[in-house]
Amino acid sequence: MTLNLPSPAQVKPLFFSSNNSTKLPGSSSLKRKDSDTTVERRVYCSAAAQSPPPAWPGTAIPEPSDFKTWDGQKPISVLGSTGSIGTQTLSIVAEFPERFKVVSLAAGSNITLLADQIKTFKPEVVGLRNESLIDELKEALADVDHKPEIIPGEQGVIEAARHPDATTVVTGIVGCAGLKPTVAAIEAGKDIALANKETMIAGAPFVLPLAHKHNIKFFPLIRTFCNFSVYPGVAKGCT
Repeated sequence: MTLNLPSPAQVKPLFFSSNNSTKLPGSSSLKRKDSDTTVERRVYCSAAAQSPPPAWPGTAIPEPSDFKTWDGQKPISVLGSTGSIGTQTLSIVAEFPERFKVVSLAAGSNITLLADQIKTFKPEVVGLRNESLIDELKEALADVDHKPEIIPGEQGVIEAARHPDATTVVTGIVGCAGLKPTVAAIEAGKDIALANKETMIAGAPFVLPLAHKHNIKFFPLIRTFCNFSVYPGVAKGCT
């Protein structure tokens, strides 16, 4: 299943009115104790013009019959590789090495775990956000034959996100620090396996039109996005 992103022009606003429109659930009535008068409080809603496309708001639709499946190892980038989402993602990669290949990693400051991940998955590029630890990471990899390109700071995370060989980027960085690399990945045409909440909470008005422009897909990884049915392209329900 993938998620279809409509263009901004396809998203129709909702207007509240008091005329003959569809009654929303939750209308209430109030009655004063000292009076026979009942005051009803009703909420009405009507949609403008045509109905929204079937994939909005936030409804998953089946893949088209001509959708390309990946043969062999699918190249992925993992941002926040030493965090919860990152380590779980890499556990799946380790379980299915014939299906996935890690081409880049990005992490913050857990050098011991990051060095182990580099030795195991042999990425081509590694972004290290805490640039003061770059010498420590190089020392931890001194006896490794396969040495990746290590890029320090925020730019390193961005370069990992837009690695030219990656088809999908797992965004597991916590907080607003994950927004800029996610945008960089979208601009590079990468599909996004989304676990960074700020991408939608803070960046949706910018990110979703950008995703539509570059024709990329979102794959929500956390249940938080089950509640984001107001945003096109994000699943309304999770299984």
